[in-house]
Amino acid sequence: MNTIEFYRLRANFQALDRVSFPAGGSGNVVRGAFGLLLRQTASHAVYTRLFEPTRAGGASPSGLRDWPRPFLFRTAELDGREIAPGEAFSIDMHVFDTRPEMLAAIRATFERLGERGIGPGRGRAVLGSIEQLGLDDAACERVPVIGLDPEPAERAVRRVRLRFVTPTELKGGGTAEAGPEFGVLFARLRDRIATLRALYGTGPLAIDFRGLGERARAIELRSSEIAWTTARRRSSRTGQSHPLGGFTGEVEYQGALGEFLPWLRAARWTGVGRQTVWGKGDVRVTATDE
Repeated sequence: MNTIEFYRLRANFQALDRVSFPAGGSGNVVRGAFGLLLRQTASHAVYTRLFEPTRAGGASPSGLRDWPRPFLFRTAELDGREIAPGEAFSIDMHVFDTRPEMLAAIRATFERLGERGIGPGRGRAVLGSIEQLGLDDAACERVPVIGLDPEPAERAVRRVRLRFVTPTELKGGGTAEAGPEFGVLFARLRDRIATLRALYGTGPLAIDFRGLGERARAIELRSSEIAWTTARRRSSRTGQSHPLGGFTGEVEYQGALGEFLPWLRAARWTGVGRQTVWGKGDVRVTATDE
């Protein structure tokens, strides 16, 4: 059975000072501070594994020169918010390396993050708890498992509507005039999930990469209601500015979509496209003809 496991974590804070998050930039703020403090709190092995993974001989399964980081943040609800002293807020994090030592390092880093201060004004906060959630949003002690094989009832699905919740950027697909071609979207999603599992999980997926790709290219884009957003981040390490934009909105596909439906649902947890660590590429299935 083709699956991928991950930790779905929610760090719950209470603000001591006013905590500010820039519009469109909360993920960048959290990711930058988290990486700096992880280096200070974790062992070199854990820090490297989480934040600066490198090739350990040979290319990654998808042909990438460098390994993707095995985590992402979900902070879109914090974009542009001013958190008043005493107010609660949370930061979600999905971690695809499920070894126990990762949890301990993440907890210690979130504690330091609150003490050091978050955002442009470095507002301090107290970490109250870190919840481990399941796919249904309920507390869960077990590691959530994403299934990638369709159920029998799903195989007949011929229409799917997707919502791109956060800016999504796909190499080779997606323009302001037309929505993303399904073949491109699925190829990026397939390769991301396969790489995460092969590098950090239980090993390579048992799938027909070429066959899936060929069938995905036959899916038709029926409608598109997307818009492009622009945002930039500034690296505190290099001082360079980098784009964080992409498209958001909804698209509808038609064709033999049943075998792809579990993968599309998985995109909510894994993200798809460029810069997923910052929270880009959050995709939700909003409707099907099941």
